[in-house]
Amino acid sequence: MESSAPRRTRPAARAVTAERELAAAQERARKHQVAAERARTRAAARERLAIDQARISRIGTELPADRYLDREDSWLRFAERVLELAEDPNVPLLERVRFASIFATGLDEFFSVRIAGRIRRMATGLPVEVVTGKSPAQVLEHALEFARELSVRHSRCFTDMLQPDLAVEGIEILRWKELASDEQGRLQRLFKERIFPVLTPLAVDPAHPFPFISGMSLSLALTIADPRTGATMFARVKVPPLLPRFLTVAPNRFVPLEDVIAAHLGELFVGLDILEHYAFRVTRITDLEVDEDVTEDLLKSLERELTRRRFEPAVRLEVEESISDEVLDKLVTELGMDSRAVYRLPGPLDLSGLSAIADLDLRHLKYPTFVPAETALAHDVADVYSQLAERDVLVHHPYDSFTASVQRLLVLAAADPKVLAIKQTLYRTSGDSEIVDALIDAANAGKQVVVVVEIKARGDEEANIGWVRKLEQAGCHVVYGMLGLKTHCKMALIVREEADGAVRRFCHLGTGNYHPKTARLYEDFGLLTADRDVAEDVTYLFNHLTGYSRKSDYHRLLVAPAGVRAGLLDRVAEQVELQKAGKPALIQMKCNALIDEEMVDALYRASMEGVPIDLWVRGICALRPGVPGLSETVRVRSVVGRFLEHSRIYSFGSGNGDSPGEVWIGSADLMHRNLDRRVEVLVRVTDEAQKGELRDLVSLAMDTRISSWWLGPDGTWARHQFDDSGGRLADIQDLLIRARRGRPAEA
Repeated sequence: MESSAPRRTRPAARAVTAERELAAAQERARKHQVAAERARTRAAARERLAIDQARISRIGTELPADRYLDREDSWLRFAERVLELAEDPNVPLLERVRFASIFATGLDEFFSVRIAGRIRRMATGLPVEVVTGKSPAQVLEHALEFARELSVRHSRCFTDMLQPDLAVEGIEILRWKELASDEQGRLQRLFKERIFPVLTPLAVDPAHPFPFISGMSLSLALTIADPRTGATMFARVKVPPLLPRFLTVAPNRFVPLEDVIAAHLGELFVGLDILEHYAFRVTRITDLEVDEDVTEDLLKSLERELTRRRFEPAVRLEVEESISDEVLDKLVTELGMDSRAVYRLPGPLDLSGLSAIADLDLRHLKYPTFVPAETALAHDVADVYSQLAERDVLVHHPYDSFTASVQRLLVLAAADPKVLAIKQTLYRTSGDSEIVDALIDAANAGKQVVVVVEIKARGDEEANIGWVRKLEQAGCHVVYGMLGLKTHCKMALIVREEADGAVRRFCHLGTGNYHPKTARLYEDFGLLTADRDVAEDVTYLFNHLTGYSRKSDYHRLLVAPAGVRAGLLDRVAEQVELQKAGKPALIQMKCNALIDEEMVDALYRASMEGVPIDLWVRGICALRPGVPGLSETVRVRSVVGRFLEHSRIYSFGSGNGDSPGEVWIGSADLMHRNLDRRVEVLVRVTDEAQKGELRDLVSLAMDTRISSWWLGPDGTWARHQFDDSGGRLADIQDLLIRARRGRPAEA
């Protein structure tokens, strides 16, 4: 007879139960923390928007209501300028291919950041700031339609222009059916050995729900049938992102990876019929939501957010134009797509992979080889310090070698036994950077090394986490900047004991990142100096970033978020007063973007007083130039070319006796995020020759003999590349290359 006493739970079973309960409790706590982080992030977003709206309320109401150009439209028009270079037969062929790749990558970011952010704010009920007079829905509608037009134009550029021109040069990008039988045979072996093992076919039926499609991934959508029952079903095969986008068939002969997979679908769905297959690609949001107020370890929080980011809602669906309505409807329904963000395009999709074609070692199809000048700094180590102690040195990258100037100074400092400390900000750099290695060597040598890192630099978060760990392990003091602010400024401080026992500080402040690879492609300025005022400013600013210093007034720096907008507005006002007094006045600015309403309105008012204003804006510009009675004295130019124009210059006054003025360079663009939500630095250039060089550069870009794009009052950009006789206008970057070749070395 069985006992009626309850059975005792075995200790092992109790332990398992307790472990499960603990895991469940931890998971509930984690979800609660994530929810709290998102709630606080949304609250912070509302607070920032309130601040923005308060700022807008301060701007002039006496100015026309439609004075601001649409930001999204302006960004797309920058992308259009890049696309024009891909279409331009006068640009070297492989450089055109590279511009086509850059366009694709840029449009991906536009959707995953700008469009995705706008859709998310509208969907969650957050207010969406619009200052153009259009509703948020109208802005989104226009952006999606304009992006569609550019996407189709980009695809046609590839199929109708680039592919035929490449074929003339013996470079062929073929589809599977165009390959010879022996080439198909080689690819069949390659498929079995390298591709087939990493593929995962996913069918959709009552037992297998629709699979999650990760962002920026290329896939094949299929309709398959069971020949025994006649039943059909949907299936998806992801194209492996770690394999080459275009497979090499033979020297200079390539085929899209998805074509090879599509030709072997029967090996993935054995015994089934492949009725149809089409390539498609999904874009999801990639901007980060990390609430620093509730995150003690920002690094771990960012790692979690990077994982979550891959599963955000879809904001764009690209499909082959031949896709059937049935398969497209399935994708649209399952992904919850807005039909306006569904783009039918001529294949192949994802042309960002064209960068591999552009990298082919065919020098005759690229820009002429360019070797940066290495004459900015003295050759001997001791002479470098003496040179900087005597005068400031202005370097202009890539025309002046970054490796032989900024990087060399930091590497020398790391190995110099007289150097006591190195402090540096890092926003973006490469994982194999000699600068990171130098900082590690300096720490290992016992030097005080402080690195202020911005691990939230968009697009580089994962890479930044990697080298941050390396710095920490080497004993460097790593600081993640200031709460609620991105640290975007570019500065380094070297503290050195001189022969007489005195301590001297050497500084670098720049407009670009400490990234030796992009320094060969990005145009930037840097100031190397031992000036006492700058050294004191930089020291105080580092203390502000790493501790609790509250200093806000500086000798030669303007520092955001408190000082850059106010400082620039004051100097614009000074030029207005000079103009009113009948004295020479001039405002010159070079930046990547101009959208801050207070700054735009200040420039409008200056123009209304007759102040000449020259603006060199690479990308987004919200100001309408040439409007009668509002901006008649404003000229806006853009240069897009071999190098990415990246420097920021803010010049006031003509430099003549009656209008000496000031010239500033630094990291800040004229955008809300730079002026309100980032730590940015502008440094005042004091050497008269260097001020003249910076002013002359902006003046040169405005010269009608220079090839550039001109912004009109309606927001459209017109390319000016030919003179009245049909001759090509001069390329400013080519002129600067030639000028550097003829410049003597620093004494």
